[in-house]
Amino acid sequence: MISVVTFKWKPKPGYRSNFMSGHVNVLRRMVARHYQKPHRFLCITDDPKGLDREIEAIPLWDDHASIPNPTWPDGPSCYRRLKVFSKEFEAIAGPRFVCMDIDMVITADLSPIFDRTEPFLVFKTHLPNIPVCGSMFMMDAGSQSFVWEQFDPKTSPALASRAGCRGSDQGWLTYCYRGLDAIPGWGEKEGVYSYMQLAPKLNLKRRGYGAFQHRVTLPKGPLPPDARIVVFTGKPDPWDHLAREQSPWIDEHYR
Repeated sequence: MISVVTFKWKPKPGYRSNFMSGHVNVLRRMVARHYQKPHRFLCITDDPKGLDREIEAIPLWDDHASIPNPTWPDGPSCYRRLKVFSKEFEAIAGPRFVCMDIDMVITADLSPIFDRTEPFLVFKTHLPNIPVCGSMFMMDAGSQSFVWEQFDPKTSPALASRAGCRGSDQGWLTYCYRGLDAIPGWGEKEGVYSYMQLAPKLNLKRRGYGAFQHRVTLPKGPLPPDARIVVFTGKPDPWDHLAREQSPWIDEHYR
């Protein structure tokens, strides 16, 4: 039986998004609606209040919690998530798990996504500088323990940053799997899209990624008919009014 794992913790003041228990509950409902096989749903959190009773709340650990993001000083620091790569994490999540960010929309059957059997799979983005994305990955617990074991909080963030790998845990994952084009994963062919690919024109001040205006220039369009998951990276979030106004399909699926 697979476990679905997500994280929720209180961000530092001024962070671009505010993740709530209600957002975790919506993710659980979307998973349950589109994956009706037996599974567990775990939320690793510093505040379990408001989570649905179907969600297993796991106390959030402090490992690597204070390491700053080397790419964006005011951006997210998510190094604590790397602990899911440890061999010890099997005792929490079981032998097989998928880790998913809160800010995504599930639109169709997840069986082709969750039922794959490779030891490790990861969301592979359309962006050349982010070949693998920590927003979603699945693994046999402990099979990728080198990601956790080789991480040195004093040297690894700078090592990844110097290699052009952007972000906190995202940067370390990119560094660990750099050059491995054959690594199994999901992308457009599997129905996993980044919202940046689908978004209409938006002018966004992406707090957490520096104070600049980011323009998404793709024309407004419908949800691709083969979409199963749409991953939101940065802003907007699927619960934001701007996203729902510009992409009405979100209301149908994000519930």
